[in-house]
Amino acid sequence: MATSASSAFNSATPVVVLAGATGGLGRRIAYHLRQRGAAVRALVRQGSGTKPEAEELRQLGAEVHEVNYGSVAEMAQVCAGARCVVSALSGLREVIVEAQRLLLLAAVEAGVPRFIPSDFCIDYTKLPGGSNRNLDLRREFGQRLDQAPIRATSVLNGMFTDLLTGQAPVILFGPRRVLYWGNPDQPMDFTTLDDTAAFTAAAALDADTPRYLRVAGEVATTRDLQAAATAATGQPFKLLRPGGLGAFGAVIKLTRALAPSHGEVFPAWQGMQYMHNMLSGLPKLEPLDNHRYPEIRFTSVREVLATRQ
Repeated sequence: MATSASSAFNSATPVVVLAGATGGLGRRIAYHLRQRGAAVRALVRQGSGTKPEAEELRQLGAEVHEVNYGSVAEMAQVCAGARCVVSALSGLREVIVEAQRLLLLAAVEAGVPRFIPSDFCIDYTKLPGGSNRNLDLRREFGQRLDQAPIRATSVLNGMFTDLLTGQAPVILFGPRRVLYWGNPDQPMDFTTLDDTAAFTAAAALDADTPRYLRVAGEVATTRDLQAAATAATGQPFKLLRPGGLGAFGAVIKLTRALAPSHGEVFPAWQGMQYMHNMLSGLPKLEPLDNHRYPEIRFTSVREVLATRQ
């Protein structure tokens, strides 16, 4: 089943099983696990073992296992002897709820003591149901996870700072504006993909983690984003406020009605829901656990924006 030659890890080496390992976050988690001396068993879908992303994992020294995500027995075989199963899977219900459910069953069947689900988001436990489709799915799976005979730890990191360089329409580089709704002084949490991966790798090898770990590379308000963009580019940025959060909610409903997702994981309105949640202040991460792994140096918003030049 393994498609890597690097399988000769000694028995003292901690083993971590990583699902969703070929994604951007997954590959980073694999890298940081290997940097910490862990043996990584990367689960990839059948037929994906020859893709460039799988070869990158092999170059890191990870084992690559092609598995049928619908087979609990097959995944349990790969999970045998692991200290932790980490999920970096991305998708909608069939992935976040159903595929993770089977992965969880496999971990339990194999006797794995710990499970880290694919949360990596704002604190959805503080949000009302229906305010964010993707986070509702994570809440639903989290309820199943809490009922399973396994120790669970969710890593919550706010928004990926990397998105501010263009994918998230917050910092508008052309007109040099920072778009926001509501209060420009509302604190929000931002963490880069790589810092989130480093923190997750440390948590996977830490036997005493609590149910939730909250991390923020930087806590920043909209005004802080404005200052960071100005400093990073050397050009003055101004604030742009179309309206309050109520108006923003109406825009989200209209956008969702006019542009349904058609199965997309991140349609435009989903990103808008996420920003609405953050700007509301409800899912603010408190208290932060940044100090838990003091060796990790977190990347600031300004540093990330400077890479866009």
